[in-house]
Amino acid sequence: MSRAGEAATGLAGSRIRARRLDAGMAQGDLARRIGVSPSYLNLIEHNRRRIGGRLLNAIARALELEVAQLSEGADGALLTRLAAAAAAQARPPAAPEEFAGRFPDWAAVVDAQARRIETLEAQVAALGDRLAHDPELSASLHQVITSATAIRSTASILAGGEALDRDWQARFHNNIHAESLRLADSSRRLAGYLEVPGDDHGPTALSPHEQVERFFEAADHHLPALEGETPAMQPEEIAAEAPGLDAAARRMLIHRLAQYRADAVALPSRAIGAAWSETPDPLAIAARLGQPLERVLRRLAALPAGLGPPRAGLAVCDAAGAILHRRPLDGLTLPRGGAACPLWPLFEALSQPGRPLRATAKLPGARAEGVSCYAVASIAAPAGWNAAPRIEAVMLMLPQEGGAHDLPERAVGPGCRLCPRRGCAARREPSLLPRAVTGEGGQALTG
Repeated sequence: MSRAGEAATGLAGSRIRARRLDAGMAQGDLARRIGVSPSYLNLIEHNRRRIGGRLLNAIARALELEVAQLSEGADGALLTRLAAAAAAQARPPAAPEEFAGRFPDWAAVVDAQARRIETLEAQVAALGDRLAHDPELSASLHQVITSATAIRSTASILAGGEALDRDWQARFHNNIHAESLRLADSSRRLAGYLEVPGDDHGPTALSPHEQVERFFEAADHHLPALEGETPAMQPEEIAAEAPGLDAAARRMLIHRLAQYRADAVALPSRAIGAAWSETPDPLAIAARLGQPLERVLRRLAALPAGLGPPRAGLAVCDAAGAILHRRPLDGLTLPRGGAACPLWPLFEALSQPGRPLRATAKLPGARAEGVSCYAVASIAAPAGWNAAPRIEAVMLMLPQEGGAHDLPERAVGPGCRLCPRRGCAARREPSLLPRAVTGEGGQALTG
């Protein structure tokens, strides 16, 4: 059992103390009712003694509660997220187990707020990258500025008091009308590109990639309609019925669904599930079933509950490092738009297509147990003469208890903008680089 799991099962004492105080009962009174000394009950309430089933039943009867109300605690994933929320605020995560055990409702509030902050930070980072690098956004902004400038220049001529004949006045009015239509159209496109109204299904989707991700998240990344020898639906049919997608997102979804179907045909759920239960090693499964490793990684992240890893995350990127597809692992996901930490095995695999990589990724503060990562890059589309091939890298992420425990460790971060690690040579921001760097000729330069 993981440390988080052990902590969760050992929190009954905190819940007993909280319930006793809620009932207005003194510690001595409860001790007499259950037949133990007040000092022993004090040890129990401070989680220093484990409680047997008979004693737990006696305490539940004395407090007029169900046993489950005292024995059930915060799961490991919640404890991990609480610790991560504390670490993100540069505060040591002091006893998240006790906090979650004594105040489960407040723990849920903190967890929900941390998730919301994570979502908003990801959206802000994506918008920042888009403003700086996205050519489509740049063209839209340029069109808005151009149309506004043309309207202003034409209007200034008409308002200048210079005598103009009727033909020239009509021409200038037509110019203003045409440019105002262009301005309205480009403004609508720009507003729609930056801000699409959200709904009750999740955070606002700002791009076709995010719309496709929302579709897969709603399906928990498993699509029974595409499974089996004879699928119930075709990718085009599923995409046609998917709500809230624009034309670009629908085309992208069809491509991903077709890939999902090809993976399902080559690796049926039960076959790869059985292989995983026998040997939880993706590379061994690929060799045993005669399938590419990248397909095995994608398939393990798309299996239904009970057939493969209990929890799995996935990230797919192209040769430029742009994230094409992703499935979060307990809230952990790689940011899109080039903001991810370059030290993840996913990006290392791009420089060595065909070479499988595995490592335990250690993030600062949160997830002290690490995340098991399995990555490989492959040629997704063959090259023509004098043309580069299209390369994609795939990385499967598993919680430490679900992956191997003997993998080499590497320190990674959530992204350079948020990473608290100092002295990292891979950091993008020059102001946060190590103070001593190497200049021309190999001499040391001091920042």
